[in-house]
Amino acid sequence: MSVIALFGPTASGKTAVAEVIAARIPAELVSADSMQVYRGLPVLTNQAPARLVAVWPLEHEASVGEYQRLAHAAIDEIVAAGRTPILVGGTGLYLRAALAELVLPPAPAPGARERWERLYDEQGADAAHAELAERDSGAAAAVHPNDRRRVVRALELAEAGASLRPDRDRLWGEETRLPSLVFGLDVPKDVLEERIVARTHAMFEQGVEAEVSAALRGRLSSTAAQVMGLREIAELPREEALEALVVRTRRYAAYQRKWMRRIPGIIMIRADRPPGEVADAVLEVARARQLVPAHRAG
Repeated sequence: MSVIALFGPTASGKTAVAEVIAARIPAELVSADSMQVYRGLPVLTNQAPARLVAVWPLEHEASVGEYQRLAHAAIDEIVAAGRTPILVGGTGLYLRAALAELVLPPAPAPGARERWERLYDEQGADAAHAELAERDSGAAAAVHPNDRRRVVRALELAEAGASLRPDRDRLWGEETRLPSLVFGLDVPKDVLEERIVARTHAMFEQGVEAEVSAALRGRLSSTAAQVMGLREIAELPREEALEALVVRTRRYAAYQRKWMRRIPGIIMIRADRPPGEVADAVLEVARARQLVPAHRAG
């Protein structure tokens, strides 16, 4: 049994395509999205039914290693049941972790993050970055001193004997745990931007402001606090928040498009058409390679 992976930028239609595929063959969806793992923000993170959606509370500190263990278990369970896992997401590292056996950094020592955060806050960005340069010059070259979160994370990893800069060859190698086809959903920039604007307006119509307000009444982990849109919606008037979120989402989509083109062996599929047509194109390739059943689900 093979894995079908659908990767693409925000608003490229990944989930809709995956749902059509699952209606046509025995299959089940598995999310590869670093924001959708959290409960309490279904509108902001555009959640839909799938494995590994809303699995952690907002106070949980997420890690790629923990996600990888959950993803492998979910995929193996789906395969054992005779169904095709459809991996769906826009977080490149999560997608890769689900497909492969990544050698991930060791867990930091208890209290390490808090200690490095204090150093950054008390001694300043330049001093913290200089400390990083002494411990891991490669990571320091890749991280700006003002990027507090990444400087702290790089120091945390360096102390644990790892690096913020993984081996690119290992990360982007073609080896996968199971036979896999990775499809990239390609949407023209202007069409994608229209979809991003429409989705952002829909979030506000669906009550995202109340959702964010409720979430911020509790404790958020440092990883949950990075969910895109939380800060903008919490701090800005509605129209300014909406525009800021559109701009930030547009930038994130551009970043995702760059990731997509770096994935070895990815099969690009034109996705500026109805989800059913995109699903047919995906299934045509998968069936030609005899990686999914030829019959439709009953």
